[in-house]
Amino acid sequence: MTILERRDAGAIAYLRMNAPERLNALSEEMLDALQATLDDLKADRSIRVVVLSGAGKAFCAGHDLKQMQAGRQAEDGGRAYFQDLFDRCARMMQSIRALPQPVIAQVHGIATAAGCQLVATCDLAVAAEGTRFGVNGVNIGLFCSTPMVALSRNITPKKAFEMLTTGGFVEAAEAERLGLINRVAPVDGLDDATRALAETLAAKLGAAVSIGKEAFYKQALMPLDEAYAYTGQVMAENMLLKDTAEGIAAFIEKRPPDWQQ
Repeated sequence: MTILERRDAGAIAYLRMNAPERLNALSEEMLDALQATLDDLKADRSIRVVVLSGAGKAFCAGHDLKQMQAGRQAEDGGRAYFQDLFDRCARMMQSIRALPQPVIAQVHGIATAAGCQLVATCDLAVAAEGTRFGVNGVNIGLFCSTPMVALSRNITPKKAFEMLTTGGFVEAAEAERLGLINRVAPVDGLDDATRALAETLAAKLGAAVSIGKEAFYKQALMPLDEAYAYTGQVMAENMLLKDTAEGIAAFIEKRPPDWQQ
């Protein structure tokens, strides 16, 4: 069985975590598969959008606790193992942000701990009605410190801290209100809703979206004056693209653009 399935449909790559018996936990194998696929996608200019989903009854339940417990058997009590595990997970999460293509999380069932982190890390997210989100490691004595990084950059600090310290769940409707996800879809309409969003993005000029994604995250970390200076340079470079000139000409001439990229 392939632990991470990839299916391309035109300019959209559909990735599905396929370990339903473990609720698609971010095991060592899953992390390796995700990292390798993200590395491949980074160089694949035929793909404009990536959709990430999970097989079975849940999107992702976080790290594989059985593997983590086994890691304790090392002579150092697991210190080196745990540090390597969380470093690898952090690299994978950052690879999603560094990917030129937007990544949409298609979420159902539950997204907990590092699974919630995965949703928060993706650029966009569509969730089925009834989906629950949580960073509830605190319930077993493990504060979700790395999931906190992505979560606290998605929602308000007080709500993030409440989720982290109470270990409580947030329902899909509240997750949308908080900004953790973009929209909620009926369970039987989740595929269609996600595909519609992906197709909308895929229809745009890929080079422009890639430029915009990188700039979006960089400018958010800058003071206001630096952000404007930086994004002004980005827009100037964007304007120099031949396909951008074609897009503007097509708008003026009231016709579809004939983009080459």
